[in-house]
Amino acid sequence: MNRITTNPAQCGGRPCVRGMRIRVKDVLDMLSGGATQEEILSDFPDLGVEDIRTCIAYAARYVDHPVLAAV
Repeated sequence: MNRITTNPAQCGGRPCVRGMRIRVKDVLDMLSGGATQEEILSDFPDLGVEDIRTCIAYAARYVDHPVLAAV
């Protein structure tokens, strides 16, 4: 996922899209708030469709972890 970058000197080290100051979280927050892909692309003209898909894939990858339960 080379479209997702992190830089300690940018956005507090949070994951961003292609080195821009557009955080993955911003894109995901807009999607979860009901924004359409077209609205996001309009608000962030430097983004592309593949950037949005990559943000979703990034989030999916990081929430896919085992949950340990006490038995």
